[in-house]
Amino acid sequence: MDQITHGFRQLLRFALLEARCCAFAVALVGGIAVSALLPDLPVARYDLLLGYGILLTALAWRLGWDSGRDVAVIAVCHLVGLLFELVKVRMGSWSYPEDAVTKIGGVPLYGGFLYAAVGSYVCRAWRLLDLRLTGYRPRIMAVLAGAVYLNFFSHHWLPDARWVLAALLLLATAGTWVRFRVGERDHRMPLALSFVLIGFFLWIAENAATYVGAWSYPDQLDGWQPVSVAKFGAWALLITVTFVVAAATAHPTRRSPAPAPDPA
Repeated sequence: MDQITHGFRQLLRFALLEARCCAFAVALVGGIAVSALLPDLPVARYDLLLGYGILLTALAWRLGWDSGRDVAVIAVCHLVGLLFELVKVRMGSWSYPEDAVTKIGGVPLYGGFLYAAVGSYVCRAWRLLDLRLTGYRPRIMAVLAGAVYLNFFSHHWLPDARWVLAALLLLATAGTWVRFRVGERDHRMPLALSFVLIGFFLWIAENAATYVGAWSYPDQLDGWQPVSVAKFGAWALLITVTFVVAAATAHPTRRSPAPAPDPA
């Protein structure tokens, strides 16, 4: 009975920590949802959301929820996301149908915050869960993450290599563990599994974001439809880009080998 009680408490602690990690993303999607309900806005909704995203970032930094390093990672993810959006919107993968002043190539500048929110999650998880990596291969992972990012562009003209890249990532992360602390106890999971789990929850979040009008896929223009399950796999791959950026800026001791955890 004591073990069951302890396990429940650990699960509750973990859920609360995850909620704190997701605070930026939840606030962003919540703001998008509220903005869709506001009548007669004095400015275009996408322009308003850009200001809202900047305000969220500044507030999180001012309150100490995000460090200067976190803000830098968020900014990099924002820029990486904007480039991604510019290419994908141009190729017709999805669209932002509303007008806005701060819109370039069919992409509102606030769109980068959707990727910045993922960067915020990874940075907060790194700090709040005291993440440590064992067996991590930073150079190989950087090359593969770059290849994943480029493949999301090049597959419009060249053969899609995502399955090959997924297999290479499995090889590159073999033996790599993520250690994290919940309460006074350490836990661990394979790095590849963490990518799959994050990808799944990002797919859930993408369904929520498209439902409230953050952007629209072609099959959603005449009415909302659930996002294709294939996007789950795409997010599981794409999260490697954010992870590599966060890992590269983490404190060196967080990337160094740590003692193996007790088997559990």
